[in-house]
Amino acid sequence: MSKGHRLPDTDSVEELARFWDNHDLTDFAHDLQEVSEPLFVRGRGTSLSMELPRAEAQHLKKIARSKGLKETAVLREWILERLHEFSSIRRAPNKASPAAAQEPDGG
Repeated sequence: MSKGHRLPDTDSVEELARFWDNHDLTDFAHDLQEVSEPLFVRGRGTSLSMELPRAEAQHLKKIARSKGLKETAVLREWILERLHEFSSIRRAPNKASPAAAQEPDGG
């Protein structure tokens, strides 16, 4: 029995997390229903999988821990930075670098 509590009617992840932090699923067994289709479907092209050598994977875990992040968050940050850098390089006009343009003539 649900001990007078009702299942929350919300889509808020935060509200649901608070609710389940304070309640046990077994108290709501009579309210549960089996579903045949997935409720949450990940969009296509939004997830990648990769393997790293053990040493590099451990190094990544250490870096992530030091930043208080998950490994996937660190990888996503790095990948987005590189993609942005690559896009900036590809869009830049084919001219000499700004540093070279500022150097005085002569020698």
